[in-house]
Amino acid sequence: MSQPEHDDDIEYVSKSQMKRDMTALQDLGEALIPLEPKVLQTLDLPERLYNALIEAKRLKANGAIARQKQYIGKLMRDVDPAPIQALLDARAGVSDRHNAWLHQLERARERLIGDAKTVEAFVEQHPGLDIQRLRQLIRAAQKERADAAAGKQVPPKAFRELFQLLKEIIPEPPLVPDTEETDD
Repeated sequence: MSQPEHDDDIEYVSKSQMKRDMTALQDLGEALIPLEPKVLQTLDLPERLYNALIEAKRLKANGAIARQKQYIGKLMRDVDPAPIQALLDARAGVSDRHNAWLHQLERARERLIGDAKTVEAFVEQHPGLDIQRLRQLIRAAQKERADAAAGKQVPPKAFRELFQLLKEIIPEPPLVPDTEETDD
């Protein structure tokens, strides 16, 4: 019987660990089923996996759905799970990049409400912007803030609308950063 020259080169994985890994991939695949087709297309999934996910949406019988989920899990073995997990995390709001982007929007909103010079600089940075709408929302948010400071119960409607406008103007960073391959 011949043994490998270097026992350190062989990584042993228990059968239980392999099963846990496969179950995790199946769970990840199942999380993709409720997503819209246009979102699934952004992931560049293999055609068979994409079609299996679309088919899973169509099925109604519990047994058929269970079999389809197992099939999706099998197909997930050939896919890199990192971009899929990044997309799901971003949609769930747990992505660091997504959170940083939301904080950036909040800081921009605060600066716009607090300083007129910031508004001018912001307008210069974003030439296609509806300036009138931006200024209206800023004035309304400033009034809401002043009313709240005076003790009035005012819902922050313009404050929220300004945030939504900033979400449209400032693009979200990509879900998965371009990483360089490194040899470990």
